[in-house]
Amino acid sequence: MTFLDLVKQRYSCRSYQEKSVEPEKVDYVMECVRFAPSAVNKQPWKFYIVKNDADKAKLQECYNREWFQTAPMYIICSILHDEEWIRSDGKRHGNIDIAIAVEHLCLAATEQGLATCWVCNFDAAKCKKLFGIPDAEEPAVLIPIGYAADEPKEKKRKEKEAICK
Repeated sequence: MTFLDLVKQRYSCRSYQEKSVEPEKVDYVMECVRFAPSAVNKQPWKFYIVKNDADKAKLQECYNREWFQTAPMYIICSILHDEEWIRSDGKRHGNIDIAIAVEHLCLAATEQGLATCWVCNFDAAKCKKLFGIPDAEEPAVLIPIGYAADEPKEKKRKEKEAICK
């Protein structure tokens, strides 16, 4: 599969099979995440793998959507603000770095036959509290991950001429 084929295959899945994700696939995905680039190689991130029923129920309180509850597992993707690189003009790069790492996660999962969805519209404060996440750390993205039970819809993308100058 070419890289273009892979990115075309990845989509935001909103329905998952009950089937568990094999540990070796999770390990592979997280190894791909480990090699994601970051500003000045700071790697200002932490990933919480949520698989047990009690923790899944807690996370579902932070994003209460029926489709979200169908995922067999989740990954909480956090920015470590005390480790992120800060440019000389004050621009913090934690958001950029976590986005790169999370997309590595999503593409690696797709390569392994898994489906994912970026979830950013969740109660981050509640997530911090329920999972005991430290003050200098920000849960930025939730990723449900599993085997798709839905089919991707056609992607609408701008034409290349509209984005390239």
